[in-house]
Amino acid sequence: MQSPHHDQIVGILLAAGKGTRFDPSGAQNKLLQTTTAGDKIVVAAATALLAALPNVTAVVRNADDTVAAELSALGCKVVVCPDADKGMGASLVYALTQNQHAAGWIIGLGDMPSVQTTTIAALADELKNGADIVAPFYKGRRGNPVGFGEKHLAELLRLGGDQGARALLKTYPVTAVEVDDPGIHYDIDTSADLLSPQMPQRSNIS
Repeated sequence: MQSPHHDQIVGILLAAGKGTRFDPSGAQNKLLQTTTAGDKIVVAAATALLAALPNVTAVVRNADDTVAAELSALGCKVVVCPDADKGMGASLVYALTQNQHAAGWIIGLGDMPSVQTTTIAALADELKNGADIVAPFYKGRRGNPVGFGEKHLAELLRLGGDQGARALLKTYPVTAVEVDDPGIHYDIDTSADLLSPQMPQRSNIS
């Protein structure tokens, strides 16, 4: 029996990190902090994905925490990665195992609140048109999220630790999608990043 998403591009939101650079004590979850636009970081990131893609799976650390509740309320399929402490690669693999029969995947990061929906939609269109790997570029520099076609599923499932998908981006041709979206370079690593939304930071997956 085919998956209901077998012909769709599925969004994956990685939201299972500890965020220790933001608050080493662990008292403040960076994903629940408020952006200058007034949204919680993870809510803004998820909302953009949901506006562009019919199905979004969000990977979290705990089923009963506020991050999971917020994402579930938005309409994400929320899954708890048992190996979240092993890093981003482990979370990505876990999400992919829940969505193996999709036509492709766009991988977003829960700490990137400023990516535009139009950027995500443009990446999805390229995947639908046959691209194997897609990434957005703004002013000549690659950013996130990135997308993968089903051709690369087996290799994605072999990822592990904190490497994420960067190895594939270095190994295979990437279809560049030029966008007018500085948000593809802006993630929240420290509290200072919340105060400087116009100062893009290099994000983890790229």
